[in-house]
Amino acid sequence: MEYIEIAEKVKEAQWRKKPIVALETAVVTHGLPSPQNYKLALELEELIEKAGAVPATVGVLDGVIKVGLSEKEIQRLAEGGDVSKVGPRDFSAVLARGGCGGTTVGGTLQAIKHTEIMVFATGGIGGVHRGNPFDVSADLTTLGSNRAIVVCSGAKSILDLPATLEVLETQMVPVVGYQCDHFPAFYARSSGLPIHIRVDEISQVVEIANAHWIMDMVSSLLLVVPPPQEDALGDEVMKEAVETALKAVQEKQISGGAVTPFLLDRVSELTEGKSLQANLSLLRNNALLAAEVAKEYHKDKRWEIGFGGSGD
Repeated sequence: MEYIEIAEKVKEAQWRKKPIVALETAVVTHGLPSPQNYKLALELEELIEKAGAVPATVGVLDGVIKVGLSEKEIQRLAEGGDVSKVGPRDFSAVLARGGCGGTTVGGTLQAIKHTEIMVFATGGIGGVHRGNPFDVSADLTTLGSNRAIVVCSGAKSILDLPATLEVLETQMVPVVGYQCDHFPAFYARSSGLPIHIRVDEISQVVEIANAHWIMDMVSSLLLVVPPPQEDALGDEVMKEAVETALKAVQEKQISGGAVTPFLLDRVSELTEGKSLQANLSLLRNNALLAAEVAKEYHKDKRWEIGFGGSGD
């Protein structure tokens, strides 16, 4: 495809049928402060490689979607400047103008749709914004129309989590808890909201994913895992910080794409950096789990069922 360039290391991994894990870059461009963003991006790739899988970090550079960024390309995105946050809606303008950007969950899923990459690790998905049920992240609809196993720690705590789960159900996205019975709340280990599918073994994840796609479903499987206990925020600490940050959004009349970055920064300030530590910790944990899932997925002889993303 004209606007997509797949790195040689990713092409080789595809040819050799090696497990591959996709990584987003909106967390690099808009989610984490410098220099943590660059260091973390490289660390996630290293963790995945050491676990026996091939990382494929996705981003947009000079009007081209890159699947498998080099260190220098990651650094360009991490340094900021005129860098967009690229969801599915934004590709056309950014590509046509030769721009650069970090791909969101939805953007990354759309970018890998026509590759053989079927496992994707991220921090938390977007969702329905609190107090505004019409403000729904494109992550949710893209999860409903692209095949992949997406490993995350639920949805960001600043969102309306019950409404987000309802939209995931409408989009026919199975939410599977890895060794947990409740939907994680990103910084916190539990939102208190039950999930109806629990697995304790990675092989079970693959079985469910294959059964889902054998039934000709075109949606992703969302594998949720809580942040590590040692770095997770307590429920009350998280709740108080999020509510205070949301009030600041209203007072400052912040809207659109600026809301989420502002909220994440404010929550980090209110928790004296503990939310940032939790964020980094869960990203590492999710990358490692995704590597294990990718290895198990590629051991299964039916893995090619998922290829193509659209179910065609």
